Amino acid sequence: MGPVAPGETPQDQVDGSTTRAPARAAQFSLSRLRRSDLSEDPFTQFHRWFTSPELKGHAPETVTLSTASLPSGRVSSRIVYLKELDSRGFVIYSNFGTSRKAADIATNLYASLCFWWKPLERQVRVEGKVERLSSEESQVYFNTRARGSRIGAWASPQTSVLQPRSKMHNQNQVPNDELANAIEEDDGRADLEARVKEVHARFEGQDEIPVPPFWGGLRIIPDNIEFWQGRESRLHDRFLYTRLEGDAGWEIGRLSP
Repeated sequence: MGPVAPGETPQDQVDGSTTRAPARAAQFSLSRLRRSDLSEDPFTQFHRWFTSPELKGHAPETVTLSTASLPSGRVSSRIVYLKELDSRGFVIYSNFGTSRKAADIATNLYASLCFWWKPLERQVRVEGKVERLSSEESQVYFNTRARGSRIGAWASPQTSVLQPRSKMHNQNQVPNDELANAIEEDDGRADLEARVKEVHARFEGQDEIPVPPFWGGLRIIPDNIEFWQGRESRLHDRFLYTRLEGDAGWEIGRLSP
């Protein structure tokens, strides 16, 4: 099967060959990026791009978070939301106890973020070390979440396999037809909904819900931040900010595309 452009449907193959020529990739031509356009501070530069009017309605806070476990080196990625940004770093919130990212970070404190802003043909890559926010800091954000989301944080053992409750309750029985149908229809969602119901009951009548001890903020403290502007013929503009030793500022260099 030959390569196709993103968003297009691969064609059927005949005798191992493609039925059409590979599609040409789209050209980037909206803008350019020069050293003189950049702020000396990468957080200021990020804020400029992040708040561009063209990104309104396009959820610019969505970002790919990549982590890797050691010693295997296996990488996992997922889309998360950037929730806070200051001079210390980029903050997202997650389950600390059972999530894949938590397991990775337990063995390897380094992670990366990648923002892709299609309307501007721009991306930003962030690499750095991860630190956990305090429970007090996490509680401040947790209080801003909808009640259902706070309940969900308590109820969901993130990334754990949810077993059908009918199967869990009848592991030593040979199921009759009625039970077999119930097992077939229950794919594990009932287990999650039962957990949510239990947490709802636990906090019923309670306006303030404490942040779970296994949930909270993760701050990625960047060592490197790259700003990428798409250009024609794949001759993109790329600038890398590298943190200098002793918090002495940032070095900025143009990278070859």
